Amino acid sequence: MRILLVEDDATTLKYVADGFTAQKYQVDSATDGQEGLTLAKHNQYDLLILDRMLPKLDGLTLLSALRTSGNNTPVLILSALSHVDERVKGLRAGGDDYMTKPFAFAELLVRAEKLIQRNVVEPAATDIEVGSLKMELLTRKVTLDDSELMLQPKEFQLLKYLMEHPNQVISRTLLFEAVWDYHFDPRTNVIDVHIAKLRRKFEELGHGELIETVRGAGYRLCKRH
Repeated sequence: MRILLVEDDATTLKYVADGFTAQKYQVDSATDGQEGLTLAKHNQYDLLILDRMLPKLDGLTLLSALRTSGNNTPVLILSALSHVDERVKGLRAGGDDYMTKPFAFAELLVRAEKLIQRNVVEPAATDIEVGSLKMELLTRKVTLDDSELMLQPKEFQLLKYLMEHPNQVISRTLLFEAVWDYHFDPRTNVIDVHIAKLRRKFEELGHGELIETVRGAGYRLCKRH
């Protein structure tokens, strides 16, 4: 794991760098904000540990510049500014965590590990299977008992969400948010219409029971096949 430490206090810099090096991390360091920004933009890091008060370019300006450029490296702000307003400023500027000085290295290490783990991207699934119902996300091919189903875009999105939550009752509100990006119930029958279309296509292959209506609660994709 590679960490960038931007800290102008020599004692703190050595203390933190030595601690992470002892834990088998690779540590790059900068003693001013401008150097830190340059390193962050031109290298790949798993975590940036950033002081607030830095020469040449203060920590929040550095952080804002990074986020504006699309850099999403986790950032842990390490600062002597402990007032709640200062912590809020740091988090709003794009910081992922905020620790105040003085601090214990053991706590810093744990927080750093949490941020790094949270940012690890798991390989995205390319296929979903619920019994004999299969969906290939890359090709958007859907088959049931090896027979291909021809689905419209919304039908595909609706079925995908149900397949991602098999045997769970999914409310209309969740379906509106996931498929139509509505954060309220528009009081239309659009979901019922699309569910009915999916059911008809399943019925043609002898599986009309796949989607169950749970009265007053929502819909459930059953795995009983």
